[in-house]
Amino acid sequence: MEQHWHALSDAECLQALGSSANGLSAEDVEARRRTHGLNLLSEGSKVSLLTVFLNQFRDFMILVLLAATLISGLLGEYTDAITIIAIIVLNGILGFVQEIRAERSLAALKELTAPVARVRRGGKVIEVPAKELVPGDIVLLEDGDRVPADGRILKAVAFDVEESALTGESVPASKDPKAVIEANSNLGDRKNMVYMGTMVTRGKAEVVVTAIGMATEMGKIADLMQQSEEQLTPLQQRLDQLGKTLVWISLGITVLVVIAGVLHGHALYEMFLAGVSLAVAAIPEGLPAIVTIALALGVQRMIKRNAIVRKLPSVETLGCATVICSDKTGTLTQNRMTVQKLFADGTYVTVTGSGYQQTGEFLIDNHKIDPNKRPALKSLVEIAAACNNAAIVEKEVEGGVDYAIQGDPTEGALLVLARKAGFSDVAAVYERVGEQPFDSERKLMSVLVKAGTDVFAFVKGAPDVLLERCSRVLAGGREESLGQNTRKQIQAANLEMAEGAMRNLAFAYRKFPSIEAAREAEWERELVFVGLCGMIDPPREEVKDAIATARSAGIRTVMITGDHQVTAMAIAKELDILPTNGRVMTGVELDAMDDGKLAQVVNDVYVYARVTPEHKLRIVRALQANAHVVAMTGDGVNDAPAIKQADIGIAMGQSGTDVAKEASSLVLADDNFATIVAAVEEGRGIYDNIKKFIRYLLASNVGEIVTMFAAMLAGLPLPLAPIQILWVNLVTDGLPAIALGVDSPEGDIMKRRPRDVHEGIFAKGMATKILSRGILIGLVTLAVFVWSLKTDKNLAHAQTMAYATLTMAQLILVFDCRSLEGGIMKRNPLGNIWLILAVISSVVLFAFTIYVPKIAKAFHTVPLGLTDWIIVLVLAAIPTFALSIRRLGRNALRPKSGANDDRMAA
Repeated sequence: MEQHWHALSDAECLQALGSSANGLSAEDVEARRRTHGLNLLSEGSKVSLLTVFLNQFRDFMILVLLAATLISGLLGEYTDAITIIAIIVLNGILGFVQEIRAERSLAALKELTAPVARVRRGGKVIEVPAKELVPGDIVLLEDGDRVPADGRILKAVAFDVEESALTGESVPASKDPKAVIEANSNLGDRKNMVYMGTMVTRGKAEVVVTAIGMATEMGKIADLMQQSEEQLTPLQQRLDQLGKTLVWISLGITVLVVIAGVLHGHALYEMFLAGVSLAVAAIPEGLPAIVTIALALGVQRMIKRNAIVRKLPSVETLGCATVICSDKTGTLTQNRMTVQKLFADGTYVTVTGSGYQQTGEFLIDNHKIDPNKRPALKSLVEIAAACNNAAIVEKEVEGGVDYAIQGDPTEGALLVLARKAGFSDVAAVYERVGEQPFDSERKLMSVLVKAGTDVFAFVKGAPDVLLERCSRVLAGGREESLGQNTRKQIQAANLEMAEGAMRNLAFAYRKFPSIEAAREAEWERELVFVGLCGMIDPPREEVKDAIATARSAGIRTVMITGDHQVTAMAIAKELDILPTNGRVMTGVELDAMDDGKLAQVVNDVYVYARVTPEHKLRIVRALQANAHVVAMTGDGVNDAPAIKQADIGIAMGQSGTDVAKEASSLVLADDNFATIVAAVEEGRGIYDNIKKFIRYLLASNVGEIVTMFAAMLAGLPLPLAPIQILWVNLVTDGLPAIALGVDSPEGDIMKRRPRDVHEGIFAKGMATKILSRGILIGLVTLAVFVWSLKTDKNLAHAQTMAYATLTMAQLILVFDCRSLEGGIMKRNPLGNIWLILAVISSVVLFAFTIYVPKIAKAFHTVPLGLTDWIIVLVLAAIPTFALSIRRLGRNALRPKSGANDDRMAA
């Protein structure tokens, strides 16, 4: 009988589940996992490896070939039949391996994106993979989390959950752990429950897990729709259509070849087998598998560069991106506030060192000083460390130790400043005896400390507010009256530092005769001004180069931040985001514009400051209205609409909420802008590699068709035996084509303009390249066959020469296909070790068919001598080298122009 958890009180739920507010023990968790299994939705019945293997032989042309093989056996051509079956099985094994590799690559990707949950077990809060949750676990949820299992709410603060996936209600549901719910109420009315797969949009809660996996409400839905098919990417869809078109074209040409052969006196059976073999060779049946492998392997490479792809179509779209809209904090900057300048005793002091590394120097006019020998500086550093609630903690990272801040990042920066000055043990000097926390109205924080018999109030806060509360200043080691000139000097310093994009704090103190006297007085009055501290979140070191790379690739970078305009402009200028004529727009200006006006000016705006997440959606739509392909970063719940609207939604892996990640197509594991540019480069490389082997496969197939078709029209004997056609197809279309799929990107890949999102596969002269090489390969193969046939009148030798020429021409062509534009002359032929190994393997497999007597007999071949090989290799090289030399000459005569002159038009 189903338990109605929503009809029970929280105490009754805990009792029924054998749990408590402290959570389960490790022993309880293990016992329940054995009973309930993992918290996973069933993926339906998996296809067995045997089925995957057998599916390789379901292709129509393979079935026709098997029928032809059966006929060969019945006619007594046992050698041909056995050899053809062996080739079919080898081809099937190759396809099987490709499919399994692709599936495993994608499975590894899914594992990397698996969610985690925060749970309380044995009284301690820990993070565990969501799949390891068990009934009775206490899960802690907050704004932005995805609910990992069904559960009864125990505690909640302003807790709302978006449940449209289950209830269809678009408005988030407000939750109440104390609500009394009828047992027969529907899902939408259960205000004291949360359900797997829904999203927390506001507040915090503690939940006891009541159901996991297929026992959840989401699991019941999954049970109804057990098997959902994977969606093909746009490229895969286009290739699927292309494949179908090529099938019909190939079948038509094959029929013509068979008819022409029969009319010229060839036996019907012989021509039927040759026609079927040609059709099998001509149809690029391996294309979908190789595309899947290229995408999967490319995705794995992107993961190594900290870009986790959630949706495969984004890999293709990345190569079309024209604008990257990036958040500032943590993406363009380090998200590590760093003190860079101090003002004390009328003097500016520069502080070196970046981030949380605690080494740096104090400089005045580029000369190193000791801050402890300057009373005002020493006091400033001590106040910064004492009036502080943050802590610096060490964390182990690959290759050493890094540091993190527990608490407010601004206070963390002040602690790092103190460490640089050699002041690290605050507690040993100052005992805190009281505190007035910071609040937004006072804009101050103060602590009361005791050092021996001395009692001080240390105060920090907004410079303008704190300065008003100061009556004296620390100058030359003495307290002096704070006159108007000194006050103006401090205000001018504050303004100058603020214009340098620094976030400023002021520091002051007041001395009391005793703790009792301090407690009776106002701490934050009659203060002694000590100095100013200017800090900034410094840009990531690698980002400037990444932005320059993006610019050379025709991609404009736009900064979108909630920070102040001055700070945003300073960072944008330092990173070369903001050109001389670039506009900066604030959220207030955005609100004053309608969407039409925004679309008119959006191409001129490079920085958006003081904007809200809601503004991001308008910015994306305005850019898209100008035909841009937009990549948009975000991390918050409110960023999700803009992320989803963008052509490439990018979520932050470290700071991003689950809502943002769910809406995204790409997750940055390191929250780094440079990773976006690296992902664009990988996306372009993946698309290039797919085009490379499409070009290679189709040019090779055209060569085979031209060879056979031209021979039949000319009334010549068959230039290739059916079994030779099949072997050429296996040897040249297999390993070399896969090796092209893992080729490294070309050196100029990030110096090209973004690809048009509507660009076809055969754009930019690709169809011409395919046809020109294919036709030339066919013609030189036929020329070798005719010459050999006329020279020594031996059909077997002539067919072997044609067979060798066709194979070698295709294996040479594969090196030409490594460059989409420059050809074989542009790239180092030894630059892809996998391709070298693939070609060597193909040559060895080919050699077996002419030099191993028993195999040669099955393939109707004869051994070739040195002279034969010279002729074969010279003619086989013509299609590749002749056209590449012609291209080089044409490019040399073409007038030089600025390759990137118009790139920033994007």
